[in-house]
Amino acid sequence: MIRSAADWDTPNGGGHDEVVRLYVAACAERMAPLFVGLRAGVPGREADLDLCAESVRELWHADRPLADVAERVRLLERFPELQPNEEGITDVADTYAFFAALCLRYAMLAHSSGNADTAVSCGHAALTAMGMLDQNVPGARFLAEEQRLQSLSMCGDPSGLWDASVVAGRERFRAVSGRLTR
Repeated sequence: MIRSAADWDTPNGGGHDEVVRLYVAACAERMAPLFVGLRAGVPGREADLDLCAESVRELWHADRPLADVAERVRLLERFPELQPNEEGITDVADTYAFFAALCLRYAMLAHSSGNADTAVSCGHAALTAMGMLDQNVPGARFLAEEQRLQSLSMCGDPSGLWDASVVAGRERFRAVSGRLTR
């Protein structure tokens, strides 16, 4: 598990920025189904869904920073999930949509800057959400899987990481959806 910027290295001779970008792309990919799935069909959120999906897709271009990251982050920070709320977040769907949006925000910032501390924040948002999910789904091991996939993404080798992240994201969405029907 990545706990601080000091935990980063660049195995396989890869550049630091590319390892950071791969790491945050994978984190965002695993969390995106929570936002997209939980907000699909909500009136007025079509542009938000498009921004999320397009941004996650663009994050996988680890060889270069996002050109329009400042605008994307500005739009993302307008999402209701990232707005202060005096009552807090208590709804299951709102909780996981919040963590997904927060993870994406950090992912875009880290992808653009190569900043390891920001990447750690991205990973922490995913770990926190998965820890909560484990507490609420009997027998779940989402936190352990997130830790494993975060470690895998640190090796700088993208082979299989996208597929594993897509599968993990779908499993997370199914688990959260199952909590909504109870």
